[in-house]
Amino acid sequence: MRRFTMSSLMLCALLVCPIVARAADKAPGVRGEIQASMNDAGDKVIDLAGVIPQAKYNWRPSKGVRSTAEVLLHVVQANYMIPMFMGAKPPLSMEELRTLDKSTTDKTKITQMLKDSYEFANQSIVNMSDAELDSEVDFFGNKMSKRAGLMGLASHSHEHLGQSIAYARMAGVTPPWTAREQAAMAKKAAEKKASAGGK
Repeated sequence: MRRFTMSSLMLCALLVCPIVARAADKAPGVRGEIQASMNDAGDKVIDLAGVIPQAKYNWRPSKGVRSTAEVLLHVVQANYMIPMFMGAKPPLSMEELRTLDKSTTDKTKITQMLKDSYEFANQSIVNMSDAELDSEVDFFGNKMSKRAGLMGLASHSHEHLGQSIAYARMAGVTPPWTAREQAAMAKKAAEKKASAGGK
């Protein structure tokens, strides 16, 4: 059985689960915790968007399911639409948001759109007050609290992160955080071997 030391667990925390520090726009309390969870997934989605080849953006695992580009743009849609139903004002109209997932297959554009949408989602969370969390909103006919809406915003990113990882793996792409972890572990093993050989 493989044993993990505290240092290796800390290394995994830094390399496998990087949460980009956004100290200037971090919400306090439960909003901040939900925001951190969303950003954990969001940073990885953006990482994947950057390493999946442009040629694979039109790829889909089977007929009738989303292509790589459509999955990523669906994440962008949600990052604007969910906060919109909680009172935030996105830079796109509802009609533009509804058709956004079919708007482009350009890797560079989609990667930037993801970054912009997460900035919007982050600011929406920061602008909300804790007192609003129990307020009820209507999301396509479903009544929910703003707290539930924020939880849905974070879980949506995690859901499609998992989907994007599967797409990347099927395209022969190793997720960047896994590649970083493997490189760090290999470096550590090589240093240990070199140190042992020098004794």
